[in-house]
Amino acid sequence: MASAPTINRQSDFPFEQLQKRTVKVLAAGQMMGGFGLGATLSVGALLAAEIIGAELSGLAATLSAMGAAAWAMPLANLAGKYGRRIALATGAALAISGAGLIVFSASIENSFLLMISLFLLGSATAVQLQARFAATDLPCKRATGRDLSIVVWATTVGAVVGPNMFGPGEWFGSLIGMPELTGPFAFTLLAQLISTSIFWFGLRPDPLIVARKEAGIEPRGKSVNFKAALEVIRKYPMAGYAVMTIALSHMVMVSVMSMTPVHLHSAGNDLTAVGFTISMHIAGMYAFAPLFGIMSDKVGTVKTVLLGQLIFLISLTISGFGQSDYWLVFIGLFFLGLGWSAATVAASALISEVVPTGERTKVQGFSDTLMNLAGAFGGAIAGVILVNFTFGGLNAAAFIPVVMIVIATSFSARWQK
Repeated sequence: MASAPTINRQSDFPFEQLQKRTVKVLAAGQMMGGFGLGATLSVGALLAAEIIGAELSGLAATLSAMGAAAWAMPLANLAGKYGRRIALATGAALAISGAGLIVFSASIENSFLLMISLFLLGSATAVQLQARFAATDLPCKRATGRDLSIVVWATTVGAVVGPNMFGPGEWFGSLIGMPELTGPFAFTLLAQLISTSIFWFGLRPDPLIVARKEAGIEPRGKSVNFKAALEVIRKYPMAGYAVMTIALSHMVMVSVMSMTPVHLHSAGNDLTAVGFTISMHIAGMYAFAPLFGIMSDKVGTVKTVLLGQLIFLISLTISGFGQSDYWLVFIGLFFLGLGWSAATVAASALISEVVPTGERTKVQGFSDTLMNLAGAFGGAIAGVILVNFTFGGLNAAAFIPVVMIVIATSFSARWQK
């Protein structure tokens, strides 16, 4: 497999020590940032269903994904020019404005402002995605997959706790006069503020700036675009395979997950049950990430990607055929998160392995953009499929991207040469 050239370090800079500190800072920021993710995925869908309509409730996930896609490349360009610290702190600050606008839009029941706010809050996802790559910037001996997965894992705390704050959030919201369903976003505002502070003050020295100086690479003077990213991918075809895997796996996850709260709520399950289901799904996405990171380092990234697709097949079968049973949907959604975790961690590590330091932010930004556009597409069509073909039909449709990844994997041996 073609791999990124290793850096021949000439300095005595303590890279290993800085890497450990960087991973801890990124993990702490991710813990707080996860609150925005959990609230958006669950409460956002219910707000959209109430204000816009059930058939268009998938717009919550769609607009959030579109926001993440739109912010991915600008944040990558910020990282390329000024380092990870400014890029991550800027993205977290945008999420604060989105959370505040959600509360205001719900108070006046304005669907347009709700869509804008969900778009802004998508920057929280863009930050979460870029942070995992920041864990692989420094040239050191620590395992790529493991460090990347630790940062992914850190999202578990906020993302799992977030949906379970429905009850306390609604109580707090009613206490201070917030609109119905918006109480949890008060916690989101506070968490994102803390996340911004952690990135801003904690990432000193900046890992990407240090890595570029060590490699003798000057900061980019101009912004990069998709064309520049595609040129890099043509030189490193396994990077293209990784980008495609991340995008299609995200499409599978978002399409099914985004409609699960609506499906369960319409079936008579209360908000506590819905929140518990989503929190366990997110636990599947993040809690076991270190396991898949270690597996990527030990047995290979491509094999771990295939494991993720197998888990997807199990998930879609269980939740599709068991759509009328709460616990079967619960189990299926948990496995959906596991499949996403295996595929995303492994494919992200693959990008960092095969693309050189000076070119990585180009491909990383492109990958995050494509990933979220795929998620936006999945969320957009999920509501229509749910209404017309039931939750079981939605799970059946999600088999298509899984099959596409498996077929592409069969060609990966050629690209590795």
